[in-house]
Amino acid sequence: MTLVQLEYIVAVDTYRSFVGAAEKCFVTQPTLSMQVQKLEEMLNVKIFDRSKQPIIPTEIGAQIIEQARLVLQESHKIKEIISSQQQDVVGELKVGIIPTVAPYLLPKVIAAMMEKYPDLKLLIWEYTTEDIIHHLKTGILDCGILATPLGDSAVEEAPLYYENFVTYISKNSKLYKKKTIDADDLEDENIWLLNEGHCMRSQVLNICRSTKQNRLQGLTYNTGSVETLIRMVDMNNGATLLPELALEELSNKQLSKVRYFKSPEPVREISLVTHKNFIKKRMLNALREEILTVIPKTMRQKKKKDIVGI
Repeated sequence: MTLVQLEYIVAVDTYRSFVGAAEKCFVTQPTLSMQVQKLEEMLNVKIFDRSKQPIIPTEIGAQIIEQARLVLQESHKIKEIISSQQQDVVGELKVGIIPTVAPYLLPKVIAAMMEKYPDLKLLIWEYTTEDIIHHLKTGILDCGILATPLGDSAVEEAPLYYENFVTYISKNSKLYKKKTIDADDLEDENIWLLNEGHCMRSQVLNICRSTKQNRLQGLTYNTGSVETLIRMVDMNNGATLLPELALEELSNKQLSKVRYFKSPEPVREISLVTHKNFIKKRMLNALREEILTVIPKTMRQKKKKDIVGI
C-alpha cells in the first residue's frame, strides 16, 4: 500500500470519476485505474462500485477512503513541521469564501498577502456555505471564510469579526425619516433577498422572524448579488439588508438611505473555518493576520451585538 494509491482513491471519491480524478492528479486514467485496482487486489475488497454513474464507493470502500484521508493528512504534517522550522510562509492555500464577503474583504487582503508572502500561492473560489463545508470535508479546500456558527463537529471555527447588518431603504419608504429601526419596522416593507442557498438570506429572514406572517408575501424577488439588491431598492423602492462592509462601495447619495438597527444590533459572525484535521497552520495564521489588519477594530468585538443564526 502506498500514499499515492491512497491519494488516487481519495481523488476518485472526491470527483466521482476516474477520468476527473486522473486529471486532478496529473496522471493518465489507465495509470490511476491500475493503481486503484492493485490496491483493491491487495486488500481483497472492492473500493468502488463501477456499475454506478457517477462512481460511488462500496460500503467498506467508504470506510477505507475515510481512513485514507486521515493517513494523508497525517503524512502532510511532515512538510508542515519542516515549514515551521524554516519560519517561512510557503506553499499552496486553497480558500473558499461566500460571495457576500468576498468583494468587500478580499481585494485588500490579497494585495497584502502577495506582497508580503511571494512564495505563497493562494487559490480562491467563491462558494455557498454548503459547498464550502462539503469541500473542506473532502479536502478540495483548506479553509473557508464564511458566516458562523455552523454547528458541525467536523470543522473548527475561528471567529474573525462581527459585521453589522444595516437596512437600505428607499426614499419613498415611511421608514426613511427614522434614524434607527428595529425588525418590527420592516413588517410592511417589500424586502429584496438573495437567492436560496446564500446564508445571508437565511440570516435576513431570521432578523425579521418577529414580524407578521403575511409580510412574507413581499419576498418574491431573488438575486445572487448584494449590488443587485441595492439597485432594486434604488429603482423599485422597498428595502433590503446589507453587510456593513458593503457601505464602503456606496455613494453619499446611497449612504443617505442606510439605517442602523437599534441596540443590540444584529450582526453576522465571520470566521475562518477549517477541517478539524487541518495542518497548514502557518499559512492560515498569515491569512488571519492580514484579514484582521483591514477590518475596523469596532468589528472585532461582539459586545452588545446579537449574532444572527444561519
